[in-house]
Amino acid sequence: MSDFTSSFWSWFITAIVVGGIAWLLYLLRANTKSTIPADEIGKPTGHVWDEDLVELNNPLPRWWLYMFYITIAFAIGYLILYPGLGSYQGLLGWSETGQHEAEVKAAEAQTAPMYDKFLKQEIAALAQDKDAMKTGERLFVNYCAVCHGSDARGARGFPNLRDDDWLYGGAPETIKTTIMYGRNGMMPSWEGPLGGEAGVNDVANYVMSLSGRKVDEEAARRGEEKFNMFCVGCHMAGGTGNQALGAPRLNDGTWLYGGSPKAIKTTIAKGRSGKMPAHAEFLGEAKVHVLAAYIFSLSHEDD
Repeated sequence: MSDFTSSFWSWFITAIVVGGIAWLLYLLRANTKSTIPADEIGKPTGHVWDEDLVELNNPLPRWWLYMFYITIAFAIGYLILYPGLGSYQGLLGWSETGQHEAEVKAAEAQTAPMYDKFLKQEIAALAQDKDAMKTGERLFVNYCAVCHGSDARGARGFPNLRDDDWLYGGAPETIKTTIMYGRNGMMPSWEGPLGGEAGVNDVANYVMSLSGRKVDEEAARRGEEKFNMFCVGCHMAGGTGNQALGAPRLNDGTWLYGGSPKAIKTTIAKGRSGKMPAHAEFLGEAKVHVLAAYIFSLSHEDD
């Protein structure tokens, strides 16, 4: 409630709330001032519904009237103690953010001993701990599944974490570093340097030939020359990739953005940009350690 772009909105909301309470008090007072003559109490008013449902001239029961006043008093007390009047924070200083942070802190204090125990184990050994892997799976579903899928098999532009094809390496500590600090991958556009569509087509044919696919042999030969001139610095000779740079292998048939001729040509011509966000700040090392062990276990299920 304190993030208004203008103080006008704070006053606007306050006026509506206070005005609404004042109006309710006025209605209650206005409708209870008049008294009904004793000889008129209980007599029909002339209003009839459903043929025989007659309205009688009776005043509101006092207990019912007092309940209205009690609810208004409760509302006033609530607005004094808690936020509800524009940017006013209330005497108790309560906020949703503060309550959330307090609950998170309490939960972390409760689970800290467990995560500290996990943190003392090597990632490869922790991957064999069934209890730790149950915890790691829950962390994965909460923080990773939105990109990599609930089954960790990835999607277009998001790596499959169950195979052995790693952009930056699949060693336990490397996986942990990736989760902790994130990665920024960038494939530049090569359409201009390669001489346009024809050059892109030649390199695409050569790249596809590296994984044994049928291609235009003549175009692939021309593409190899261009590949060795522009691409080998990152993807290495023969397209073996470079994990130090996050440059993918091109000779294994695994394609992050799709392996169709059109998708490969688009990647070469227009480039790609990928970002893996850092998780260290909001997860902490202990949780990342367990998460890294879980991800490591996914690609070693058959070991």
